[in-house]
Amino acid sequence: MESLFDKPQRQSSIGVLVLFFDTFYHYGRAFGPLLVIYILKFQEVNKLYLILSLLALVLCIGIIAYLKFLNFTFYLDHNKNEFIIQEGIFNKTNTTVQLYKIQQVNITQNLLQRVINVYSLEVDTAGSNDKEGKIKAISHDLALELKSALLQNESNSTKNDVQSVESEETISPNLPFLKISLLSLMKMGITSNYIKSFSLLLIFFFTLLDYVEKVFGEELYQKETIENYVNFELMVQSIFILFLIFILLIIVINLARMLIKYFDYSVNKQKGSLLISYGLINKHSTIVKPEKVQITTISRNYFQKKLDVLELKIKQATHGDKAERESSIDIPGCNETEKNAILNLIFSKIPEKGVMLKPNFRKLGFAVFLTIFLPLLCFIQVRSIIPNFDYHYDYLVPVYVIFVGLVQYFKYRNSRLFINHDFIILQSGAWDISNEILEPNRIQAITTSQLFWHKNINIGSLTLHTAGGNISFQLGDFTKIKQYVNLWLYELEKSDSNWM
Repeated sequence: MESLFDKPQRQSSIGVLVLFFDTFYHYGRAFGPLLVIYILKFQEVNKLYLILSLLALVLCIGIIAYLKFLNFTFYLDHNKNEFIIQEGIFNKTNTTVQLYKIQQVNITQNLLQRVINVYSLEVDTAGSNDKEGKIKAISHDLALELKSALLQNESNSTKNDVQSVESEETISPNLPFLKISLLSLMKMGITSNYIKSFSLLLIFFFTLLDYVEKVFGEELYQKETIENYVNFELMVQSIFILFLIFILLIIVINLARMLIKYFDYSVNKQKGSLLISYGLINKHSTIVKPEKVQITTISRNYFQKKLDVLELKIKQATHGDKAERESSIDIPGCNETEKNAILNLIFSKIPEKGVMLKPNFRKLGFAVFLTIFLPLLCFIQVRSIIPNFDYHYDYLVPVYVIFVGLVQYFKYRNSRLFINHDFIILQSGAWDISNEILEPNRIQAITTSQLFWHKNINIGSLTLHTAGGNISFQLGDFTKIKQYVNLWLYELEKSDSNWM
């Protein structure tokens, strides 16, 4: 049957505007310093020359954008199973992407694209630092058709898979397989990302304080003035109020971020794959093939457990730590039933925890040495060197020791590696407990290590390398670790699974 994409075709004609503003943005960054000079010396510049120069620049950018639109085509070569993009004004470029290597296809829509009703489509094979194929202006229906064509399941699927796909296609496409409610997003917003938001607020506060002091030329905080005019009780009350304001700001920021980023979050089944859509201002849509998933992470804390919500993260093949963070797909606000449904779709079964490996107690001792003992030594050294040191800071020492000690203890207590024939599950975390689920046939390489002073007590470390990142387990029973490593390597030798 003839496909819509058998012949080269261009982007939506209205997409010239997208290309114009995109080109204008890049040229604006290049000529930014020159523009600043013109603004600072506006009175000295010939106004006629300035206006003519700006008009000439806009005209040149318009011509470049039109030529980009005219020379940009894309099509599918079904004989070679390739997706081909042709672009360029003077230097013509042909980008060829083999269909079986495609990991992820994203459809996004920023504010400008929403105004003119076009979408952007990006193809990722995890083969470079950039997306291999980018189409910046395409209609929504055409984008979905192209997405489906790029991510068709392999023709050698089993009979059960075919029956599963046929049964899924009988379901109404307007009925989402999973839809995250606004209430679930609000629960996630008020129970997550405390430390990250607190750090950002702290950085913003001190940056603003430094900027204000530079502008006014004097310190806003003067210890002598405060001690003369503010009594101790009032100071304690002020600190407590500021702390509450900080907590409130953190909750508001987390809530706003969650609602804006993940608004109208839905997951649909599409030909055996997951179609994920979300976003309030910038719309995102992506299709994930379950057989390409590398690591699936489930995380939740105490409050989220009580509210029956959790965050599920899907990692596919990446090419670095930054790419791993950017390409991972978050599904926030799932309840237990929805989580099991997604896991069942990805793995065809619910992962179960098998044999449990615990770390040796020396893992806790080493963590305490690094995070408590060494910082205390540094503090004592600084305290003895600095004259007229403010000894009020000594009261913070026991608070620090108790807090960090509890964090390290819970991290040690929650550190576990569960192994059965089908899954490897790494549990970790102090407050947010995460379970990273990995199928043994996704492993690319295995690293084991043992320090010479650990040989007598038979403990060592394990790192499993995958195309979606690494998972590590430190200071476990080394004899058991080596037994499982040999088993996994044997299974990998005889496996023919398609994970790329």
